[in-house]
Amino acid sequence: MVVVTLQREKCIGCNYCVEMAPTQFQMSKKDGKTVLLHAIDKKGFHTLKSPDNTIYDDCVQAQKACPVKIITTKMV
Repeated sequence: MVVVTLQREKCIGCNYCVEMAPTQFQMSKKDGKTVLLHAIDKKGFHTLKSPDNTIYDDCVQAQKACPVKIITTKMV
């Protein structure tokens, strides 16, 4: 299982995560910040738990590309 967490409030809207993992991230037209698709929000931490291990590499690339380091990806 892959667990991806996004601290959305700290997003600067650079779009790198969308470029690296377009099936997991989208930019919001409302505020220009990224959205982690199918995530659950708990106190500003948006978390996606996916049984699809094929998303891991793309999400790690998004994590590495993020200039404000608000994305974490782990395999559990």
